[in-house]
Amino acid sequence: MRVVHQASPWRSLFNEHGHLNTMALDAPLQHLFSKTSSPQSSIADAYAWQPSLVETLAHYDLPAWRISQIISDHNAWLYRRAIAQSLEEMQAQGWGTPPVDYCVLMLGSAARYESLLGPDQDNALIIDDYPDHRHVEIDGYFQALGERFTQHLDEAGIPLCRGHVMARWPMWRKRISEWQAQLEIWSADRRVKRVQQTNILLDFSPIAGNSGLAAQLGDSIAAILPNAALYMDEMAALLNELPVALNRFGQLASSPHLEAPHEQAINLKLQGLLPLISAARLFCLRYGLRHIATRERLIALSHTEDGHKVDALTSAESALLIAAFERLQHRLLDQQRYNRTRGQAADGWVDLRRLREDQRLLLKFDLQQIRSFVQRAKSG
Repeated sequence: MRVVHQASPWRSLFNEHGHLNTMALDAPLQHLFSKTSSPQSSIADAYAWQPSLVETLAHYDLPAWRISQIISDHNAWLYRRAIAQSLEEMQAQGWGTPPVDYCVLMLGSAARYESLLGPDQDNALIIDDYPDHRHVEIDGYFQALGERFTQHLDEAGIPLCRGHVMARWPMWRKRISEWQAQLEIWSADRRVKRVQQTNILLDFSPIAGNSGLAAQLGDSIAAILPNAALYMDEMAALLNELPVALNRFGQLASSPHLEAPHEQAINLKLQGLLPLISAARLFCLRYGLRHIATRERLIALSHTEDGHKVDALTSAESALLIAAFERLQHRLLDQQRYNRTRGQAADGWVDLRRLREDQRLLLKFDLQQIRSFVQRAKSG
């Protein structure tokens, strides 16, 4: 079979007369625009279009961390469509308009704008304060909204969270004052489950409604959590639950408690990205930094913020960790794209057999930097 190598669009940027050839540059995107711009296209159609978008962006030689941001932008748009569709349905069925202000939050990788292929849902809902005697009426409205938009996303291909971290459940749907009280409860002691739930909430991004409510939540987090000594200690201790994919000899190795698909597979999401993300989150909370995206957190940890120097990392250390983060995203996205071509799941596992020796050495180096960073986070 003859293999045809498709030229990069950047090599067509200039025509033979030296003029910009914009038609050649955006040609790979044109067929995608026609599929997603139609007002009749469903949320499911738009989500099914996403892998084609990723392949096109890869054709443009975009780095994986930038593609991840664009995937996240697209997912945010899908969220907004699902919410708007749900509100329209409720209006048509006599529910009326939202009785008070609200804000839907994306959580986790979506909130950090670090989504790769195959995400599930993680979301929450902040409701503006209202009198207790209206609880059945108002919470009933937002329960219906949460159930509808999460169901629309599930039907489109973004599955419901198996851990029930969604606005359809009371745990993740509260008045702003209740969220503030919840933070006080979760941070009052060293209960593992409470700290884990708080960690989920720390990575949030407003997606629909009144973003001022999300700002109030951010103020509460900044005021409560850094001063909760037991909570902060347990947050650091939980990093022990996220060992990087290195054995005690410093060689690449999957953790024994993970059920690897084969002996040459490592879960780079659980044993690479998540330790880095979690350590950066902890450091930023200690220093009162409100950044959400991991790259922004790593940058902020070595820069001057609000007039004072944050010296958690040197500029060189920050650069090394950012490079490691970007390369891990590249490895994961490359594996996910490879899996999809073979009808396999786009998950967090990476097959070491697909890596050259230099790629293995670089991966080991990156994981060593991450392990060192995690150790510093644990020690305070």
